[in-house]
Amino acid sequence: MAESEEAGREKQLSIRPAGSVHSGPTSNCYSGPAMLVLLTNDDGIFAPGLAAMERALRQFADVCVVAPSTEQSGVGHAITFLTPLTAKEVFAGEAARGWAVDGSPADAVKLGISEFCPRRPDLVVSGINSGLNAGINVLYSGTVAAAIEGAFFGITSIAVSLEWDDHPDYDRAAEIGSGVIRQLLERRPAAGSLFNVNIPTVALGGRPELRVVPMSVARYGEAFERRVDPRGRSYWWATNDPPPPPSPQESDVTALAAGHVTLTPLEYDLTHRGSLDTLAEGPWRVE
Repeated sequence: MAESEEAGREKQLSIRPAGSVHSGPTSNCYSGPAMLVLLTNDDGIFAPGLAAMERALRQFADVCVVAPSTEQSGVGHAITFLTPLTAKEVFAGEAARGWAVDGSPADAVKLGISEFCPRRPDLVVSGINSGLNAGINVLYSGTVAAAIEGAFFGITSIAVSLEWDDHPDYDRAAEIGSGVIRQLLERRPAAGSLFNVNIPTVALGGRPELRVVPMSVARYGEAFERRVDPRGRSYWWATNDPPPPPSPQESDVTALAAGHVTLTPLEYDLTHRGSLDTLAEGPWRVE
């Protein structure tokens, strides 16, 4: 790359470490009369889905962007506590882009709330993720985990995901996602409420319908394809097969297959309430 091209690239995108002095425009993490949204994801701070969601949210809210510095898909609710976390403020030209955290999506939310947002956020939004987070994938998703972390803090939190495509229309998906978010807020959900929104590619055209559905818990994706590398060593690729079996009950998986946008209220309390009273009937003994 020519020296002039490299200099132009550095001017277009610069990164400053946390705590450094910046004499240019103020960070995009600012307070004001509008609602304050903490925006994060698991695809990394440079992901186009994150940028599209930020543009859509800024139409009705102030936005503080705090996201992982690199892709963290599939990390679930991992957190960093054996090593220190670092963060850098990212700029596109002179405009502040947000904070890049060298950690997981949950780490980004923790730091965003405690360090980088000028006040407690009114809402946490995670996305737009590249790929659906439906069915049991919810348990592995870093996108959903970031929303769960926001709910831990008692803040209404929403994960938004778009079906994977070679040429995704993130702007249209952000328009749909922000519309669902607005309608949710109009219903005044309880503090700490948690929601999962999924958008199939087919819903980006025409007049899509929204279904409020439960999360599917059907098992799938248990198969692996064994291969051999040039040195004779075996390795395995997960194939995501077999697909979940058909179910007579509508769920996020079935509704998405029918081309509907889905909204699923979630909770992170894993207690099986129906077993508590029965198990408590004893007698129990500790040997």
